[in-house]
Amino acid sequence: MPDIRVSAAVIVDGAGRALVVRKRGTSRFMQPGGKPEPGETPAQTLVRELDEELALRVDESRLRPLGTFVSAAANEPDHRVVADAFALHAEAHEVVVQAELAELRWLEPGDSTSVPLAPLSTEHLLPIAWG
Repeated sequence: MPDIRVSAAVIVDGAGRALVVRKRGTSRFMQPGGKPEPGETPAQTLVRELDEELALRVDESRLRPLGTFVSAAANEPDHRVVADAFALHAEAHEVVVQAELAELRWLEPGDSTSVPLAPLSTEHLLPIAWG
């Protein structure tokens, strides 16, 4: 099964809600982030992706590494996603949907059923967010 390498942000606000996003042309919500460009570290990838997708400007020092997680890819059949995940605090007024994103949602702690979620989110990242 081919791997897709990404960086992902587990963003939680002051109320303990976790941010998930949905890209245009897809049905599943997931943590924001994306694929690296040549030469980027996982943290650099995430800083760039958060700026492009959410207009969220973040210094690498604000990112707390959580580890590397593997799950079935949500949008690419017969692939798996390998995600370097980082924790970050942000508030709703700091993020704006842009680039390839269609929408975002702030999920209340424990809410894993109100929107369709990617396997990486349900298996690994949301349990960390609400730990």
